[in-house]
Amino acid sequence: MKPLYLVAALPLIASGCAATLPPDVIASGDLAASPAEVRPLRYTSPVSGYTHRAPVDPKPWRNQNDAQAPEGDAS
Repeated sequence: MKPLYLVAALPLIASGCAATLPPDVIASGDLAASPAEVRPLRYTSPVSGYTHRAPVDPKPWRNQNDAQAPEGDAS
């Protein structure tokens, strides 16, 4: 038997040996009287924070390194 079939069949076999059924999940009929507070949903565009960045040529690495080096002696 291929291992892929075994991986797919193992959960099915194990669930058949379960002693109890999973609990029923029932939503409350009176959600307006629920004490939970829910924020109202607003639409936000998935590209709202997008900023266009164009590729640039690399700068000389020595200038970049000197600009970020701490001031003072190296010792």
